[in-house]
Amino acid sequence: MTKKRILSGMRPSGKLHLGNYAGALENWVELQNKFENFFFVADWHALTTNPSAAFTVKENTIQMVIDWLSAGINPENPIFIQSEIKQHAELHLIFSMLITTARLERNPTLKEQVRDLNTENMIYGHLGYPVLQAADILMYKANVVPVGEDQAPHVEITRELARKFNQTYAEVFPEPETRLTKFSRLPGLDGRKMGKSNNNFILLSDPPKEIEKRVMTAITDPAKIRRNDPGHPDICNVFHFHEKFNPSEIEQIRRDCESGALGCVACKRNCAAKIADFFEPFREKRNYYETHMDEVNDIINTGIKKAGEVASATMADVHKAMRMG
Repeated sequence: MTKKRILSGMRPSGKLHLGNYAGALENWVELQNKFENFFFVADWHALTTNPSAAFTVKENTIQMVIDWLSAGINPENPIFIQSEIKQHAELHLIFSMLITTARLERNPTLKEQVRDLNTENMIYGHLGYPVLQAADILMYKANVVPVGEDQAPHVEITRELARKFNQTYAEVFPEPETRLTKFSRLPGLDGRKMGKSNNNFILLSDPPKEIEKRVMTAITDPAKIRRNDPGHPDICNVFHFHEKFNPSEIEQIRRDCESGALGCVACKRNCAAKIADFFEPFREKRNYYETHMDEVNDIINTGIKKAGEVASATMADVHKAMRMG
């Protein structure tokens, strides 16, 4: 039986942090053996909120792909760069004729981004971000899209565009299903969404001493001032990191925190050690790829070729259905 196809992508932000891992990358690795996978660097998407990102895209792309490979993405899967496949832009243009601005303005994820970025004047490309994303997904006729909850509305727009195209021209595209990540949001060290702009992150590639340094800055339960004070682990950022990277001790940590037997300093040091241990194999693989850059570039170039072949076939179907192009 033919495997269903998944397309997964990230904006090129350089080295990845724990939020990227828990929210997407871990899930990608897990799904590899169950589906046919395409992985892409969404470099055009990076411009939708920061046009100047073009100047750092190349280096950020390499660092991010190294993290993907180090985390366990199989290099046999196509790993490619969005802007190298020009058909994405053409399909984006076609899809933009099939959706209204009012529909895009109702997108709740867009409203959240505008609020977080404090954007007063939205650019056209930002408004149309989900249309480009639909072109990315449907170019490879993906059946499944693994995303966090915040991206689920975008997949719904993709489904709507697939239906609209099929109804207007001919049956070309599947309607992909959303697959939500299991641990979609890992808070930053200060409780906000983890991100480099918030400086509340831990990189996957951070050495143990840097991990400990960062974890020691984490905000914990504000009511637990002294060690013997009873704590409330469910509102503690460090406890959420234990849940993810130290599950075997989680019940004991909860009991000791709530009883006052466990102080925050000891809890943080234990958490940092567990995170460092968890990513030790990752750091070893990263050291390998950093000293074999030709291999990384070959993987990307091979992925671009494979993706280009699929994109050409899809656009041939599109042109035939539309009787133009």
